[in-house]
Order: sequence, then structure tokens, then C-alpha cells
Amino acid sequence: MIHSYHAYGVSIRSTHPITALQSTKPASTLFSIQFEAGPEPQWAKIACSGPGQVRWRSSRENESGDSAVILTEHGRGQCYGLLYSGTARFVFDEANLRLWGTVYPPLSPDDLDLYFLGPAMGFLLRHRRITCVHASAVELHDSAVLFSGDAGFGKSTTAAALALRGAPVLSDDIVPLTKTSGCYWANPGYPRLCLWPDAVATLSIPQETLPRICPAMEKCYLPLDGVRATFAAERKPLGIIYLFGERSDASGAPRIEELSPRQALLELVQNTYMNWLIDREQRAQEFDELCKIVQQVPVRRIVAHTDGAKLGLLCDRIFQDAERLLPRC
Repeated sequence: MIHSYHAYGVSIRSTHPITALQSTKPASTLFSIQFEAGPEPQWAKIACSGPGQVRWRSSRENESGDSAVILTEHGRGQCYGLLYSGTARFVFDEANLRLWGTVYPPLSPDDLDLYFLGPAMGFLLRHRRITCVHASAVELHDSAVLFSGDAGFGKSTTAAALALRGAPVLSDDIVPLTKTSGCYWANPGYPRLCLWPDAVATLSIPQETLPRICPAMEKCYLPLDGVRATFAAERKPLGIIYLFGERSDASGAPRIEELSPRQALLELVQNTYMNWLIDREQRAQEFDELCKIVQQVPVRRIVAHTDGAKLGLLCDRIFQDAERLLPRC
């Protein structure tokens, strides 16, 4: 049986049911892929049978002391292999846009979705030269509002707090940006927002009421099913980008600061998703795109308070800022 899905603006035809996605009818998308799971198919075996060249190896190591991420190229770009933390492997056939994936113990087949919707889809988007911001995004005034910054600074937590106050969530972790008629658009991810236990506590949600993203991890997710929070399933024009700085316990925090286009560019360049993947030509192309974005779109810095109890105040200030900056329909 073939299942049809959309995620990140991509049409997905899968032999494997992806529980995090909602089945959908075919529609106009950035590109289409075929996803397979289970035993390694013959095409993947043949594609990876020849010598491969390691395109990138992360300096970060997993628990076994191996590189956490290894990207291998086969046949001069005809096929790519992505090994993630030694527990998930993907093979991508460039010619036919086919992707096969599997996981190894201690992960179970149910955990495959987590890696497919994260590193594998991130790789495919970047490989197709689509600029992706490492961010969470919500919809305010029919526009996409992005929250980006270093891990642990509060991107997903802030998006979740806004979602609990009625703002639909557009995407979490990966936000692909595309350009149409001179305007930039943010494409939706999938209807889940992932949260660590400390974020759940900050949001005052009973942790036992949220499902885990996989049995082996403490991380859970807020379903964007219309009960507590909703999902923005259509792409939205890019309205504001907020870049998180370090938290502060000063009396003025939380606060929102203006950034010059130059400051915004320098920080945004560091917050694109999988920016280690792109070559020199792609990096120059992406830099040019980001230059245009910071000239067209307001970019602000958020300085959150170290006290999580002040998250509500930060949300108030974001709503007020968006009310001032975004066009009203």
C-alpha cells in the first residue's frame, strides 16, 4: 500500500505509514520523493555497492565514540548515504528521488519517523538548494513568524506558549523558505511540536498528558490536532524573524531588540539548517538569499528572562510587536 503525505512543502509517497503525518491528496509541491522502509531494496544495494567518498563527518561523537553524522557520496552524486548516530541509516537515489531508511537497535521501527522527518528531510531540502532556517514558526496575522537561535534558548518553548494562546504552529526545527514573485514564504512542517521535559514544566502542562516522540527518549510532543493547539497547514508569507540571544535576569527582560540588517545577517547565517552540507557555490547562493531576506523582513533579537515564569510576558511582547509590524488582513 502506498501512503501519500505532505511535509515541508514536499510531496511524499511512502510504503511505510508515517504516523506523524496526515494522509493527503496529491498537490503542487516543491518536489516529490518516494520513501521506502524495511529490508534494504535492490536499488539501494546497487547504488552503494561501489566506493564511496565521505562528504562530511561530524566532529561530535555518539556514545560509541563514532562520528554522530556521516554523509557519503556514491557515483559522483548519483546516490548519497546518511548514517545518523549509528542508529539510523538512509540512502538517497538522486536520479529517481527515492529514499530508503532503516533504524538499528536500540531503536525500533516505530522510531524511524523521527529521523525521517528530521535529518533525512533536512538533507533532501538542502540538497535541492532550498534555504532552511533552524527555527520554530507560528502564524500571526496570516504571516509566518520564526523563532531561531542556539539549542536550549527557547525556540520551541516560545512557539508552544504562543500555540497554547491560539497561534497556529507552522513548523518546528526546520522551516524551508521559498521565493515567489519576489516574496519569501515559509512552508509548513508537520502537526507536532517537540518539547523537552523542562519546557513542558515551564508551560505548566502535565507531562503524562503528552506522548513521547519515541519510547527511547524523554522528549515528548504537543499534538497540533486542534485540541490544545492547532497546525497551520498552508504556507505563509515570511513576516518576522526573531533570533534568541542569551537569557538574562536583568529587570528589562524579557525584551525585544531591533537588529540592523548587517547584525541580522551575521546571526541568521549561523542558524540555517544543516549548513555544513552545502558547498562553496551553494553557500554563496544562500548568503545572497539571506541578504535579500534581512532587507525585506524585520529581524529582531529576543532576550528571554532566566525565570520561566516570565514566558507569558514574553508572549505578550511578541504579540504586541507582531501587531505593530505585520500587515493586517
